[in-house]
Amino acid sequence: MGYSGNYDIAVRTGSINAGHTLVHEGKELKLRIVPCAFVNPKTRLLVGAGALYSIETFMREVEMTKTLGRIGVDENSGIIRPEHIQKERSDEFLMKVVGSTGSGVGAAMVDRTLRLLKLAKDYEELKGFVTDVCAEVHDCIESGGRVLVEGTQGIYLSLYHGTYPFVTSRDVSASGVCSEVGVGPKDVDDVIVVFKSYVTRVGGGPLEGELSEEEAARRGWLEIASVTGRKRRAAPFNYKLAERAIKINSATQIALTKLDAVYPECKGLRDYDRLPESAKRFVEDIEDRLRIPVTIIGTGPSTLDVIDRRGSK
Repeated sequence: MGYSGNYDIAVRTGSINAGHTLVHEGKELKLRIVPCAFVNPKTRLLVGAGALYSIETFMREVEMTKTLGRIGVDENSGIIRPEHIQKERSDEFLMKVVGSTGSGVGAAMVDRTLRLLKLAKDYEELKGFVTDVCAEVHDCIESGGRVLVEGTQGIYLSLYHGTYPFVTSRDVSASGVCSEVGVGPKDVDDVIVVFKSYVTRVGGGPLEGELSEEEAARRGWLEIASVTGRKRRAAPFNYKLAERAIKINSATQIALTKLDAVYPECKGLRDYDRLPESAKRFVEDIEDRLRIPVTIIGTGPSTLDVIDRRGSK
């Protein structure tokens, strides 16, 4: 969603099969491994031990975001190699049935499970980036600092809690995200679950209330995935799915993105009071039915197109 807040450290977990597009200082960026909080020049950026990424993708994004000198990777984070990508893309079940992104993540995760995968500490190219992320995070917490841990992918792509086998190769719940960094549940103050103002997914698997491609396009909900370039399937906001996501993640706040796609007159607004009444009713209905506050609202692709309601909650 592009909102960075005032954090001392931001840690990215997950892998490069989940990307997002944002506009920062007038430039469109597609990120897959650098934390969203790169927009705050004072924030130390880290990649957690549980993450999987290719060196090429990481280096390209560091250059793109101009974060050299303030970003580090955990020594135990895993490295995806070309052979992992080749293996995954040659698997007909993964590519045609599950709808894998073909990024090599699943194959690398298999090697990690078998204790065959090489890690960041094994590569000379990453020598200047390697650090102990768990230690940095806990030192920050103990000194009274603020840490943002960024997860990836929707809960229904979780290996354990998702629509198996149409899922990713890891648990993407808040518990799994913390585990990848080395943070225990008692260290967590808030869990912000991110909901889009409608539902999308790429690849196979169930999607309740799915719209036709023509209807999705008419509503302005037809998206192109930033990693694969594939069209995303779309459906209206689903309260049943949202409620289960809140339970699994112990969510305390909701960040609602792309409100402007459902209510175009909201585009670029940064003041809740200026939203049209129909948009306010939608937000307040989500709060009433899900029983936790919508504290952050995205109203456009820019990192500044955000309504922050945390001070009023």
